Amino acid sequence: MSFQNHFQSSTQFSEFELLAQSIVEGFISGVHKSPFHGFSAEFAEHKIYNNGDSTRHIDWKLFAKTDKLYTKRFDEETNMRCHIIVDQSASMYYPNKKEHSALNYNKVEFSALASAVLLQILKKQRDAAGLSLYDDEYDFYAPGKGNERHFQMLFTKLNDLTSSTPKKAKTKTYEVLHQIAEQMHRRSMIILFTDMFQSDKASQQLFEALRHLKYNKHELILFHVYDKKTEFDFAFSNTPKHFVDVETGASIDLFPEAIQENYTAAMANYFRLLKQKCDQYKINYVPVDVRQGFEKIMITFFEKRYKFL
Repeated sequence: MSFQNHFQSSTQFSEFELLAQSIVEGFISGVHKSPFHGFSAEFAEHKIYNNGDSTRHIDWKLFAKTDKLYTKRFDEETNMRCHIIVDQSASMYYPNKKEHSALNYNKVEFSALASAVLLQILKKQRDAAGLSLYDDEYDFYAPGKGNERHFQMLFTKLNDLTSSTPKKAKTKTYEVLHQIAEQMHRRSMIILFTDMFQSDKASQQLFEALRHLKYNKHELILFHVYDKKTEFDFAFSNTPKHFVDVETGASIDLFPEAIQENYTAAMANYFRLLKQKCDQYKINYVPVDVRQGFEKIMITFFEKRYKFL
């Protein structure tokens, strides 16, 4: 099930919070078709039963629906801390929607709206939420809080991000992530939206920074945001194209068909290596196509949250 078609590119981001809320409500209303059948709007009140847990609060009605054991949790037990990190480097402003008429969101807009969707869920569950934005430097940081004023400030910041313009600077993700990790003193779920563009030399430094984020038993979800049609499948018409690196300014002229096969093979290998590296470091790696909506993000969040609590 995808909600992408429900919200067309004409939707104004001035209604940003309402749009995020509508996406969440659409997901919850269709949840009986998903792996979370039985949770409905009360998903925050349950956790997966583990050996050794008290059987006193097992929800037997939910067991009858799902054939899985869940225990009821009270409000004071369900609170979690979550910190969302969004890459706003120049490459995240791709694709240019003027050149791709069927595209609803570029990568940074998609990430901002996906973050707002998660904030809506966190707010509903009375969880504490924090936010960091970065490009070549640490641009914004808000620690985890759970009050209404704080959430409104985060929604506003994400809304502003959708109308921002990129800086012409190279991404130094690993440096920023180390700085964010130093700020995280209490066990949290950390969610990172990035397109994973960095030089080969920075790759190992990036994973060292990701390991730093996992320090102190944090749970880390890496949403690898990309445009599958152009960045993975290289699906361009076979006419001469002028490609420009938005971060370095380097450019090349070529016929897409001449390199498409080698390019897609290289990208498939890159994604495979990213997955292997994340598995090695016990990082939850989730590739997300900006053309496919937000359901995958919400399902991943729910799955990891139940295990985290």
